[in-house]
Amino acid sequence: MVRLVRTNSENVDFKNLVKLLDADLAVRDGEDHDFYHQFNKIDALKHVVVLYEDERPCGCGAIKEMTPVVMEVKRMYTLPACRGKGFATKILTELERWAAGMSYGKCVLETGKKQPEAIQLYKRNDYKIIPNYGPYIDIENSVCFEKVLHKP
Repeated sequence: MVRLVRTNSENVDFKNLVKLLDADLAVRDGEDHDFYHQFNKIDALKHVVVLYEDERPCGCGAIKEMTPVVMEVKRMYTLPACRGKGFATKILTELERWAAGMSYGKCVLETGKKQPEAIQLYKRNDYKIIPNYGPYIDIENSVCFEKVLHKP
């Protein structure tokens, strides 16, 4: 059984999944990891989704306000053993529903070129590549996306 839980960054399962995400990104990003890590603090995230399969935490994601009409998708991760089951799409869809339900008009996000699975996930879910924004402007390894949300 798959269950999605809306929570915040105090959730212990979320914190544990993020530790695994950070370890994975440290390997993928190499010497660029410290630059990216500064933008991935989780101490004050109010909108977190954790996916459970048979009560085992398998994946997570979060959104945080970027502007009064835009949410930024952060900290998307699925355990390697749980991949290929559509869990990341379920998490992303739940985050989008949550954002739309709070009257946000779009979601944006940044991912790395060294994360081809993530790039494919966002393309499959109707995210469009946009010019790099904010701290990612002129960062060669970054790819930024956006998706216009539909009100529930």
